[in-house]
Amino acid sequence: MITGGAGYIGSVLTQQAIARGYEVHIVDRFFFGKATVESSGAVLHQSDTREIDPRILEGAYGVLDLAAISNDPAGELNPEVTLDINYRARRRLQELCNTVGVQRYVLASSCSVYGFQDEAVDEESPVNPLTTYAQANVLAEKSAFSNSKGATTFTALRQATVFGLSPRMRFDLVVNAMTRNLLKDRKLKILRDGSQWRPMVHVRDTSRAFLDVLEAPSEMVDDQVFNTGGNSHNFQVIGLAEQISEALGVELELEWYGDPDARSYKVDFSKIKDVIGFEPEWGIADAAKEIGSALEQSLVDDGPRSITLGWYQHLEQMQQQLREIEINGRLLN
Repeated sequence: MITGGAGYIGSVLTQQAIARGYEVHIVDRFFFGKATVESSGAVLHQSDTREIDPRILEGAYGVLDLAAISNDPAGELNPEVTLDINYRARRRLQELCNTVGVQRYVLASSCSVYGFQDEAVDEESPVNPLTTYAQANVLAEKSAFSNSKGATTFTALRQATVFGLSPRMRFDLVVNAMTRNLLKDRKLKILRDGSQWRPMVHVRDTSRAFLDVLEAPSEMVDDQVFNTGGNSHNFQVIGLAEQISEALGVELELEWYGDPDARSYKVDFSKIKDVIGFEPEWGIADAAKEIGSALEQSLVDDGPRSITLGWYQHLEQMQQQLREIEINGRLLN
């Protein structure tokens, strides 16, 4: 079962899991539609993860828990809802896994839990969550490992910033956004001062990591957290811009904005390589070329749904309008 299986990572992970022979069940609100997975062969369950019916879990070997308010800005739109979905709903699902007897549970966490760090960090480094999104991930990790004495093997993947082409495309992620903006506007807006460090991982690579952990011997991954990426994939933001510009053959013109970014961290990914042999296969230039080609051929949606925060705000406005219509209708009656 993949929660958030119709999302940016989830739709790619669904394809890979089916290709490996799994029967896949998706639990998703489908805020961004079902088109990314309707023809995948997965069984679709339209449900809020806060209200998952335990019967859906019966017979499941593993749960890959990706459903979440999915980035720092969106997480601040309504911090209490973010904690409700990204922490409390996950805690409930972790408890259900133990109760029902699901053998494996893998949590989609994030390297954002490290916040600002002067030195490279590994899984033993102290966390420094600076946003509600990061705080919820820390809490969800702790709740997973507090449940790890039961029937289920619990593992958390602290993913690097994800990039690359997906059926449910996102252009609010740094590599994807830079590629789109450089092609469309011929210049890039970069948050000052460009020296901030970010670890990166391709969406196909991080999806593969979920399945590799799912299939690893339990004793190797039980009660373990893994930074998910590769040591060669730590980049300064200005370096990303230069690589993408070169890959696309577009001259780099920069426009700076905002105050210096408070989030900067380099991550050590040695553990996931040493324990399960995972290494990234996809680079920045490859992804930029693939995304650029898809945009030029109109094979990818770069409309409102591709910006997570903007789409959440749009849905919230629509919901408010429906409430006002309902109230006005009652008054007229």
